[in-house]
Amino acid sequence: MTSMNNPTLSPSVAASLDARKTRIYAEGVGVRYGDFSALRGADLSVPDRSITALIGPSGCGKSTFLRCLNRMNDLIDGARVSGKILLDGEDVYERHIDAAELRRKVGMVFQKPNPFPMSIFDNVAYGPRLHSPYTRSEMNDLVERCLTRAALFDEVKDKLKQSALALSGGQQQRLCIARALATNPEVLLMDEPCSALDPISTERIEHLMRELKESLAIVIVTHNMGQAQRVADTTAFFYKGELLESGPTA
Repeated sequence: MTSMNNPTLSPSVAASLDARKTRIYAEGVGVRYGDFSALRGADLSVPDRSITALIGPSGCGKSTFLRCLNRMNDLIDGARVSGKILLDGEDVYERHIDAAELRRKVGMVFQKPNPFPMSIFDNVAYGPRLHSPYTRSEMNDLVERCLTRAALFDEVKDKLKQSALALSGGQQQRLCIARALATNPEVLLMDEPCSALDPISTERIEHLMRELKESLAIVIVTHNMGQAQRVADTTAFFYKGELLESGPTA
């Protein structure tokens, strides 16, 4: 993985970021996998406390762009990223940036629910245990709070010690959201989080997203135009490896 270019942020850009309360600012972002160019010259501002939808046909670069925001492409051999991505004005590809700490701040929920093979409680507690010492009482409160925010606590409060793998698909996805929230992220990335879910579970996830945006920025990849229209404040359209247009969803 090569580092991104890091030109000094100009005063005019910095002022613009502050004025628009931008959480993430991406400029000229490109990604290559070996000789293949997956993304070229993408510019996008992600406002705080809002939902930004990335849309476009399969293979157009939207998920590739999403993975740049918390350096998930670091885990792919041969991936090279160019341009710059600023989180609160700081380039996330600077050498001193700890990728694990970045992923705590910029959490991710994947297309297919991926609960750990452990209890519901331990799934949510896993991240916090890595980052901070908690008393048993504090951890209990944290797990309950995150499950409540993910609209799941009432459904699982009597079976927190049971395996998370026994939950339904929609419940597993909400558990994964609760697990991401447990590290107190500033941004939540969601890569087609409803594509494998039934309409009722999809509606619950969309309602949850609208609630969560009151406290953080959300970036979602979706193939569902109706979903983008229902939940997103801003929409960006990708096509053949380029971000062609972005603006208010309407």
